[in-house]
Amino acid sequence: MAHPDSTQRAARRLARSASIQLKRPTPEPTGRRPVIEFRGVSLRYASGDLGLDQATFQIDREEFVFLVGSTGSGKSTVMRLLIKELEPNTGTIRVAGKDIAYIARRRVPFYRRNIGVVFQDFKLLPNRTVHDNVAYALQVTGGTRKEIRAKVPDVLRLTGLSTKLHNYPDQLSGGEQQRVSIARAFVNHPPLLLCDEPTGNLDPETSIDIMRLLYRINRTGTTVLVASHDNAMVDRMRRRVLELSRGRIVRDEATGLYARDETTREFAHRMRSSSSGDRPPTV
Repeated sequence: MAHPDSTQRAARRLARSASIQLKRPTPEPTGRRPVIEFRGVSLRYASGDLGLDQATFQIDREEFVFLVGSTGSGKSTVMRLLIKELEPNTGTIRVAGKDIAYIARRRVPFYRRNIGVVFQDFKLLPNRTVHDNVAYALQVTGGTRKEIRAKVPDVLRLTGLSTKLHNYPDQLSGGEQQRVSIARAFVNHPPLLLCDEPTGNLDPETSIDIMRLLYRINRTGTTVLVASHDNAMVDRMRRRVLELSRGRIVRDEATGLYARDETTREFAHRMRSSSSGDRPPTV
């Protein structure tokens, strides 16, 4: 793991050098525009199964939000709608203030490249090194060699992968592979990071490390939405929770108080203390 000071410097450099097309929303006179906005969104699959039923919610800039619910509740439907893998039957979905229904089919790949997406099964390129897997995300968005040389080392330091840049995916642990997936998703410093069960295949200790990394990314200004079935982990995180049941939003609440200026070190200590059954420290 890289030293905290170096990872913070790397995060700041990434934030300064980021050049993205899907801009972070700017505050309006009546308040900040949400990064994600669902208004009366419904979707029924061709099979007849209900995906979402009049889902309405919004997620503001720099929030860290969990999407929870049992299998078939609608979590994956939300994620697939956000990356335009699915289209709703009714309702409106806006991302960074833009109605994504009006994104032309030919522009969908470009739209997706400007949102960070992390999957449970990593989806790494097996014949490319850690460095090249991360650099690929810049190459497909037209990044220059200069940008790649500047950004990739910084994001590898941020994610604790500086010593693994020449390794191939099959030479890494599951936790390291997930870090590469996160580094690739974050190298463009997107305003929004979507994570679909990012700790689903990982042991509890590694899961805490991944959540600590996502928290560090969130502190740089990126909005983070995590779909998870790990209720214990969600409870320990003490962030806002959206719960789905049969396609409906049945809960939207903050699960406990936390300090917004909590450092990543304090965050990790609290997570490990609560996971071992000890009383979490006051923050």
